[in-house]
Amino acid sequence: MNATDLPGDRPFVLLATRAEDGPADEEYALFLRYTGLPPHRLRRVRLERETMPAIDLDEMSGVLVGGSPFNASDPFERKSVVQRRVEAEMAQLVAEVVARDAPFLGACYGVGTLGTHLGAPIDGTYAEPISVVEVTLTPEGRTDPLSAGLPDAFTAFVGHKEAISVLPPSAVLLASSAACPVQMFRVGRNVYATQFHPELDVDGIVTRIHAYAGYGYFASGDLDLTLSAVRRAPVTAPSRMLRTFVERYAR
Repeated sequence: MNATDLPGDRPFVLLATRAEDGPADEEYALFLRYTGLPPHRLRRVRLERETMPAIDLDEMSGVLVGGSPFNASDPFERKSVVQRRVEAEMAQLVAEVVARDAPFLGACYGVGTLGTHLGAPIDGTYAEPISVVEVTLTPEGRTDPLSAGLPDAFTAFVGHKEAISVLPPSAVLLASSAACPVQMFRVGRNVYATQFHPELDVDGIVTRIHAYAGYGYFASGDLDLTLSAVRRAPVTAPSRMLRTFVERYAR
């Protein structure tokens, strides 16, 4: 199905929080590429620059959330004014999304926002360095519509300082990895979050490695090792989820 063949005309919205223009623009370009959406059907909101506009879920096909340098588990006093605002705005939207079971897919930062709403413990227990890992679908993941067409095990890009350590019973575990038990989960029928990045390709993650080299995702002397780590295996499967999400919910 081509972008012009998608039903309806209601846009999707991408909520982004990257302050650096390079990674932010590349993230948007990657979401466009892998969803197959034209720009007028994927509205980007850069929350680090502006307050969240009114989002009428009845007028949207779905909500996408990109990655973020923010960590939900950071002590409140260490969070910037911008992060506190973004978290408050996201909390209000996620509460409505979950209550209405509206289409939602949060990549990496989506775990922090959705997990916080669920009351799940989010901490550094299952942090993963920037790398390629093998992700395995659970039995529920193998039958979930969003992971249709994915192999039972696939490679994916990760890099996060925090993760859900215990998934609450209100959520359904869809995928895990050896070092991070909650890689993907669903709430209700239509609300999803992934710890891995389905939007990334090699060029995209290399951009982020350079942009966030001083953010503590890897040691200061490990730049070359990190660049090698993301090239150790091809990553092709996760991006299919974005197109599946769009085809399932476009209206």
